[in-house]
Amino acid sequence: MNAHNSTTVTADDNQRPSMAVVDLVSEATGIDILELDPLYNAIDPDVLDTLCTSSSGFTSLEFQYASHTVVVEQVEIGVEISLEPVTIGASGSSGVADSGPSA
Repeated sequence: MNAHNSTTVTADDNQRPSMAVVDLVSEATGIDILELDPLYNAIDPDVLDTLCTSSSGFTSLEFQYASHTVVVEQVEIGVEISLEPVTIGASGSSGVADSGPSA
């Protein structure tokens, strides 16, 4: 099953992109917002909000949060935030998200 969830935050919305990410992940996972890991463990919410609302030429950004790949893309009316579940190999094993090779 390949579920795909997305939402669009427009410039005239009162909701910040960082809060839209948390709301969308909460809805997709069925986990209460207060039970999710803090967003700042994945990305600085202030940086996310600033990038999405500035005219700096931002186009898109992708990061991992709560077992999902979060994609934030600039669209004509604001930013679109979409989620894809993280799939970890065919064996079904899972591990810590940052346990990859160190640079």
